[in-house]
Amino acid sequence: MAKLVIQNQGMTGRACELHTDRTTIGRVEDNTFQIADPSVSSHHCEVHLRGSDIFIRDLNSTNGSFISGNKIEESVLKPGEVLRLGQVELKLEVEGTAAAAPAPGSTPAPAPAKKQVDATMLMPRGVSLGDLEKGGTPPGFDKNTSFSKKSNKVNKYFIIIGIVVAVVIAGLLYYALSQVNPAK
Repeated sequence: MAKLVIQNQGMTGRACELHTDRTTIGRVEDNTFQIADPSVSSHHCEVHLRGSDIFIRDLNSTNGSFISGNKIEESVLKPGEVLRLGQVELKLEVEGTAAAAPAPGSTPAPAPAKKQVDATMLMPRGVSLGDLEKGGTPPGFDKNTSFSKKSNKVNKYFIIIGIVVAVVIAGLLYYALSQVNPAK
C-alpha cells in the first residue's frame, strides 16, 4: 500500500494512504487529505493511481508542486521521492519496495540539496514567545505616527460654543421664570 507521509516538524508522521484512484490534497476540508498550512492552496493537487504508477497533477496552486525540487504540472512520483506542496514536504512510502532501504553493499545516494523557491510566499506566524517574554513594544512601533494622539481644534471650539450656549439658555430660563412669578 502506498502512502504520502508528511516530513515537516509539527506534522511529522501524518499520512494519507493512497487506496483510491483519485486523492485530492489541499488546505480546505473537502479534500481527501487536508493539510492546514498557509503555504498549501485550498485545492493544491490531485494524486492519481494508474496501475502501479502514481501521478501527481498540480491544480494551478499558488506556490506550486515540486517533486525532488523540480516544479511539475503533472508527473510520476516514485517511491522514496519527496513531493513538496508550498512549504510542506511529503515522502512517498510504498510497502515492500527496496526504495526505503539501500541494497546491501551499495552506497546510498546523497539527499538532494533543498532549493529556495522564489514563488513560495512565507506568511508571518505572529509574535514569538521570546518577544512576549521581553515585553515592551516591538521595534519600530514607537516611530509609527498612525496611532499618535492628534489635536483637533474643531472639537475644542465645539465644546466651548456648547458651554456658552448652555449658559445663555440657562440664563434665559431663569429670567423667564423670574418674570412669571415676580418676587413679592
